[in-house]
Amino acid sequence: MTAIENSKLTVVGAGSVGSSVAYAALIRGSARHVALYDIATTKVEAEVLDLAHGTQFTGSSDIIGGSDVSVAEGSHVVVITAGAKQNPGQSRIELAGVNAGILKTMMPQLLEVAPNAIYVIVTNPCDVLTVLAQEATGLPPERIFASGTVLDTSRLRWQLARRAGVSSSSVHAYIVGEHGDTEFPLWSAATIGTVPILDWETPGQPPMTTEELDDIAVNVRDAAYKVIQGKGATNYAIGLSSARIVEAVLHDEHAVLPVSTVLHDYHGIDGVALSVPSIVSASGAVPVAGTSFSEQEFDQLRHSADHLRQVVDTLRS
Repeated sequence: MTAIENSKLTVVGAGSVGSSVAYAALIRGSARHVALYDIATTKVEAEVLDLAHGTQFTGSSDIIGGSDVSVAEGSHVVVITAGAKQNPGQSRIELAGVNAGILKTMMPQLLEVAPNAIYVIVTNPCDVLTVLAQEATGLPPERIFASGTVLDTSRLRWQLARRAGVSSSSVHAYIVGEHGDTEFPLWSAATIGTVPILDWETPGQPPMTTEELDDIAVNVRDAAYKVIQGKGATNYAIGLSSARIVEAVLHDEHAVLPVSTVLHDYHGIDGVALSVPSIVSASGAVPVAGTSFSEQEFDQLRHSADHLRQVVDTLRS
């Protein structure tokens, strides 16, 4: 994939996730220009230097960066990964409060130098932060959204592909809802090729059962915990999935991806950001209104919405 002429991506935050987003974007040629911004001067300058040393091998993309927000000037897409990590004993709501404060300070500065950009929030809890950031900036919902369950969906397709003995690209299934504990798969619409998931037959193995699918869903939901326990953070896969979202915007692809936007009258849900299949293009992200849910899936979506609404209301009070 070749980068669009003069397209610019800025990644905010030079930690393990932000650096991985920049690295993935360079390798994939996601944007013609990549910038990395972080208030930690020494850290961001070192990351930029390390990335720049490899640009002979990444095609036409170049990398700049620093601790002055002016490096984001003229960006077409801004991916936000900056924020505090969850400390032992710290609740997700406490973490959300800290990161919401960081975002509220940062967004006006970014908007001043990149007023026309599409903003993608990766910092967790990304759904909660998207609601607060959209309210604080007044940006239309399509222009500020979270990476949501794009990564979770990739994890799901990887597990199903291994079980079915097919390529991940032949698995058509989505994780939707919160990027977190209340997320769930849209099993009612899941297929391998054109075959409904429970009808798929793998040579030498029994068909998948609903119990097996439930176990897979739990493994997907908890996958990040396992990675974090072993290495301290998830970074490579979120870097790749973020670069994929950037490409859908910069190439005006109208790709269907499960990103998280603030929903308005989406099957009766309002005012919370949830991941649902959405059309991602140069205009941003717009939920696919025609997405169908089973009755159980509707209940799960509403449960996810209620859970996130409680967190947002707690932070507002």
